[in-house]
Amino acid sequence: MTDSIKEDTKEYYGKVLQKSSDLKTNACCTSVKYPKHIKDILSIIHDDILSTYYGCGLVVPDCLDKCNVLDLGCGTGRDVYLLSKLVGQAGTVTGVDMTHEQLSKAMDYCDYHIEKFGYNHSNIIFVKDEIESLTNFKSNSYDIIVSNCVVNLSNNKEAVLKRAYSLLKTGGEMYFSDVYSDRRVPEELRKDKVLWGECLSGALYVNDFLSLVKKCGFIDPRKVSINRITVKNKELEDKLGEIKFYSITYRLFKLPDLLDAQCEDYGQAVVYNGTIEHSENVWNLDDHHKFEKGKCALVCRNTYNMLFHSRFSKHFNFIGDESTHYGVFEGCGTGDLDNVEGGCC
Repeated sequence: MTDSIKEDTKEYYGKVLQKSSDLKTNACCTSVKYPKHIKDILSIIHDDILSTYYGCGLVVPDCLDKCNVLDLGCGTGRDVYLLSKLVGQAGTVTGVDMTHEQLSKAMDYCDYHIEKFGYNHSNIIFVKDEIESLTNFKSNSYDIIVSNCVVNLSNNKEAVLKRAYSLLKTGGEMYFSDVYSDRRVPEELRKDKVLWGECLSGALYVNDFLSLVKKCGFIDPRKVSINRITVKNKELEDKLGEIKFYSITYRLFKLPDLLDAQCEDYGQAVVYNGTIEHSENVWNLDDHHKFEKGKCALVCRNTYNMLFHSRFSKHFNFIGDESTHYGVFEGCGTGDLDNVEGGCC
């Protein structure tokens, strides 16, 4: 991260923005439909924390009990406190941010939330650091890494993703929301302090992002949700021209040597047991893998391994092995000699 961009970002989030309503666009506060159990927790988080939230998605994956979670760019801690309740007393949540003003506010409310959650000790740690380096963090130590509309603010996104990969345990995942563009943002717009601070001009072109995460070890990125960002600021819209922006939530699994570059068919299948809390009838791995309770679902090797070698394993029955390869998964298209069109498995 260059010094100028880093200092501009610190100033924007430490001095310029005092609350969510100070934002000049809707990029950092896109509308999200929260499930009831998330709403219930948000209802007991302090208003001062809720009013200084700058996020573009819901970074709360399932099965968090007893997990060790790291939040990159935690701000004043809304997601940290939300996750704190979900991991329980036996789990931990570590929030990292480089902006003193936001971290100070986050730490002011630790005791408040311990009492609200009925805990006898805190399961939260706040650390001032830069997400590109995280020098005092141990490799292979986190079950889950989250981030909410922050990676776009870094000028060295490759360093962020490589560091995240190294900090995750094998079978862990990075589950995060960020802003992406439908084309590469011109250099002159990347120099605009307001557009950068509003999470727009630092956005990666989505195809560049997909190439980058694979380079950093996350071989098969899975899209969970996508929403169009409308900006809603005429002056900034005129500057941006025809560039379209999206808030996208991805999950990236750390499974070295267990993921293929394409969706490969080994005749494997899984059966969902219906045991994931709040998703007893249907559970979604991503935007195109929907598992119904008790229904046998054919899956590619990647999906099989994402489930089998992660915290989701106990919620599925697994069928098949890797003894016979049947080629690319039907309907995937990539690498298919018959040029079959369609989506991934």
